[in-house]
Amino acid sequence: MKMTVYTQSNTEVPEMKRYLAIIVLFLCVCLFGACGNSAGAQYRKITAQEAKAYMDGDVAFILLDVRTMDEFNSEHIAGAILIPHTELASRCAAELPDKTALILVYCRSGNRSETAARQLVKLKYTNVFDFGGIINWPYGTVSG
Repeated sequence: MKMTVYTQSNTEVPEMKRYLAIIVLFLCVCLFGACGNSAGAQYRKITAQEAKAYMDGDVAFILLDVRTMDEFNSEHIAGAILIPHTELASRCAAELPDKTALILVYCRSGNRSETAARQLVKLKYTNVFDFGGIINWPYGTVSG
């Protein structure tokens, strides 16, 4: 069965169906092709303000402090869990089992958080954001 499409001037456009099929195929390849690769698992740096927006939103998140226990006890962001960056590889499977969870990572200045975030990405965590150091956190903190 041949499908014929006409324009406003009633001229036949017999190739329209083929062009439409090509466009649909192209979009499917683009959309579904991206799902199969590791595009979601990439290092991403955000600001403290962007991290705060995630924290104030409706999406569940994990706030990960990768400093030492002493640093954590001295000051940390409320709700954070502590996994020092030196222990991340050995503890993340048990303590961060959902590799698609939104994980917001910080340290003191941003160096360890970058290292930790990159390590999580290598371990196939797909929703990791490094927002740097607590020294640049303009919002409240707690101690203990």
